[in-house]
Amino acid sequence: MGISAKLLGEDERVIASTRTHWKALIGPVLILLVVVGAASFLAAVIPDGSYQSIGRLVIAAAALVLVALWCAKPFLVWYTATYTLTNRRLITRRGIINRTGRDIPLMRINDVSYEHGLTDRLLRCGTLIIESAGERGQVVLHDVPQVERLHLQMSDLLFGGPEGSRGDGIVGNDPYETEQRTPPRHQPSRPVQRYAEGDDDTLFDSRSYESRNGDDR
Repeated sequence: MGISAKLLGEDERVIASTRTHWKALIGPVLILLVVVGAASFLAAVIPDGSYQSIGRLVIAAAALVLVALWCAKPFLVWYTATYTLTNRRLITRRGIINRTGRDIPLMRINDVSYEHGLTDRLLRCGTLIIESAGERGQVVLHDVPQVERLHLQMSDLLFGGPEGSRGDGIVGNDPYETEQRTPPRHQPSRPVQRYAEGDDDTLFDSRSYESRNGDDR
């Protein structure tokens, strides 16, 4: 799932990659159940006779067409649509046969927000709204899974670093992630090396100092 590593730039890494929330498949699944049930019922109630086989073939063909249009197609649309966030850009890809995509550099994003109703909150999804400086302006991504987390990751990449600089997009309570983001502590200075008396590398010789003082006297 997501973009191929071959399409990433130098020093570019994937922060998050997801598809549209599975909520988009609730309707097609319900339609599939209704179509299969209705087709089975109609095929069972056709009276015996010379037209029974033809009638069942017609019902089966109609059911297949409905399933292809209202179930298989929405599933393929859901499966082929992806959202990928890297440390440099937001990438969207969609399309079954004709693929379309859009790349939004993070440096051109002015604002990012999200909204979700009661149902979206229960299903942990929502709509991500991105304001960019491009010609299209606003980009709206519907039914994004865990939209709050993706919003937080984008905000961290844009404004989350020290003094408002860009962050690394790592959020959460993972101890490993926390350790990676914790700045290194100040290392104590190395102890001053002591030189033995008479060492050739001694910077200061007490005996020479005493002899010099004697000469001065």
